[in-house]
Order: sequence, then structure tokens, then C-alpha cells
Amino acid sequence: MLKPLQVETWVQSRRSDLDDVREPVEAIIRQVREGKDAALRDLTARFDGIEIDDFRVTEEEIEAAYDEVDTEITERLIEAEARITQFHELQKRTGMWLQETEPGITLGVKTTALHRIGAYVPGGRAAYPSTALMTAIPARVAGVKEICCCTPPPIHPLTLVALDIAGVTEIYRLGGAQAIAAMALGTESVKPVQKIVGPGNIFVTAAKMMLRDHAEIDFPAGPSEIGIIADATAIPEYIAADIMAQAEHDPKAACVLVTTDPKIAEAASAEVARMFQESPRKEIIEKALANSGYIIADTLSEAIRLINEIAPEHLSIQVADTFSVLSKIENAGSIFAGPFTAVACGDYASGTNHVLPTAGYARMYSGLNVDHFCKTSTIQMIDREGLEAIGDIVETLADAEGLHAHAESVRIRRR
Repeated sequence: MLKPLQVETWVQSRRSDLDDVREPVEAIIRQVREGKDAALRDLTARFDGIEIDDFRVTEEEIEAAYDEVDTEITERLIEAEARITQFHELQKRTGMWLQETEPGITLGVKTTALHRIGAYVPGGRAAYPSTALMTAIPARVAGVKEICCCTPPPIHPLTLVALDIAGVTEIYRLGGAQAIAAMALGTESVKPVQKIVGPGNIFVTAAKMMLRDHAEIDFPAGPSEIGIIADATAIPEYIAADIMAQAEHDPKAACVLVTTDPKIAEAASAEVARMFQESPRKEIIEKALANSGYIIADTLSEAIRLINEIAPEHLSIQVADTFSVLSKIENAGSIFAGPFTAVACGDYASGTNHVLPTAGYARMYSGLNVDHFCKTSTIQMIDREGLEAIGDIVETLADAEGLHAHAESVRIRRR
């Protein structure tokens, strides 16, 4: 069921044209800016078919959600939360560091968490508790005090439980571009945030990109995708299982196998066909597989070059010498090294984050992490000895630029 691909074709097909939705998204943003809560009610009725008076979810609703979720699922969410928290704790920077770089000059950096962020969790027809954990936990670990989450109505009880376990402080039944506009611009009900994170459809992504003057964002995140690099030692059944796991995400999901062995591509394709017949999500998977395929590389070095060009959201490495390939990977959202490292482990419980750049954006963006929720300030402490050491440099260069007051601010101290 996998077809041969050209890397250029695959890369181009992953790019969503945000210009296609620019006008309707601009209209939604304008409506929210002008109408605030009233606009949110109109847009929710229009797009979600639900009349809502109060957007904020109450504590009583969250408590009731626990009663509707199976106890074992809640326990597994708590276990996943602990693992995700543990990994993200490892990413935390020192609050402040100072180092004397030369006598009289001490430099450093102070890291401060953002105060208020917004997380978007897709929903409506489905529940994504894992995304609730992934968007909120790194913010909480970073030290963010206010974590606001928007997710489309009706909100599944499972999502509410996950958001509560993750430490979200406010939950709003709002979806789509209007939710992004509410968090970025603020309304009577929703206070504006400093940053918005989380995946969504093309309307959500476009709204995030358009509102960056009001709230910073993580990165563009579209339909899920996987790249697999495999040699003759790879197990076709494992490759097919990872392809099927990505394909069931979304009709626009995509998978690309880059292998040095045509027999592996043929065998993996046969396994995909077999698994497809047994799948309960055939309609979604069939559309996703239409976006998918394989590329035959002459050498492993060529395969690595192609993967770096593709810059996949998820990368599975299934080769004999795992670390040799891993060391040469430059562009990938999250890397799954070795035959037993199923990509699904990273979706739920290994501890790494599954909110990742798609469509080749891994060439320039990192996946969601604690640093996304922090900002840094540089520090300098200079005494008289230090000022003498660099005074001539500052005065000479300031005068050369015609900024004489800059130079004088140093001279007056040296006198």
C-alpha cells in the first residue's frame, strides 16, 4: 500500500497554505477584537453548534468528570504525568548564574518563567488527554503561575481530568481561531496571555501566526507525520506498525520510509496492507496512506541526507548501527532510536513531549519544552577595575558611531 515517493514532492505536500484561510481567520480575529464575549458566543454557536453562556469550566464540572472516567484510566494519566514531569524537570535552567569573566567584570543570565500562558487542546468530537498533559506540564515545571487552556465544546470528561492532573488553572470551552484570538487579545471572560502553545487545524495555526504581535507562539503544528530510516536489518512488521500508528491520527497524516533496501520497502508495504485489513479506522488510515510512501536510497549516508531534508515531526531509526545514524541527524522534531522504541511511547508515557513542529519546520524549531515558557535577562556587574579594562573600547567605538553621550557616560565614571 506504500508507493514510491520523491522527497521534493513529499516535502511540498506537507506545507499547508495559510493564505487559503487568511480572510476568514482575519474576520474571526476582528470579530473577537470588537465583540469580545458576545463574538465568542456567536462564533461558538456558528462553528460548534452550541449555545454557551459561561465559557469557563467550573470546579464542580471538573470533579464530576472524575466520576465519569474509569479509575484505571485516571491512574494511568497520573503515571504519565509523573514521567512527563520527570523529563521536563531535567530541562529546567538555573534561576540565575553569575561568573567573573575577568577581574572586575561579572556576567550572567537570569531566567524567569512567563506569568500567564495559553494552551490549545484540540477536541470536540474526540478526547486528547495526552495533549492536555504535554502542553501544560512543561509550563508548570517552568514555574508559570497561570495556565489557561481552551478546548472546543463539548469537552470530554477525559480531557478535563487530564487538564486538572496537569495543573491547568483555567479551562474554557472555546475552540478554533476564536479561542486563539480570545487568549491573545483578551475578552471580558478570558484574560490575555503572553504565549500560546498547542496543535490545531489550519485555522488555529493561521490565527496563532497572525496574532504573534499580541502573544508569542510555540511553532506551526499541523497534521502528524513520521519519517523512518531503515536498513536491511530492520523488521518490516515494526515499520508497518509505526506507519499505521501515525496514519490513524488524521486523514492528513503522512508517513515516509527511507530505506537502503528495496526488499524492506516491499515487505513493510505488505505488512501495512495486512494490518489495514484488521484496522477499525480504515477510512482515516486509507486517506493518510495516500499521502505516504517510501524512498529508496543508494547508501545510508544518502538516506540520512534525505531525512535531514524532510525534517520529519517524528523520526524512527531502525538500523544496525543506531548511534552512528543518530549522531548525523540534524532535523527532526523527536527521535525514536532503536527497533523497540515505538513512536507511540513518546505520545503518552516515555516522558518526552509530543507537541512537535511538522511540515519541515523541525529545520528551525524545537519541540515543546520548558524553555518555551521562560525568558532570560543578561546581567553585568562591573567595578572600577573592570570599567578601566573595557573603557577605551567603549569610548572609541561610541565616538566612532557618533554616539558621544554613550562615550561620556563611561568617561564620567573613569574621571
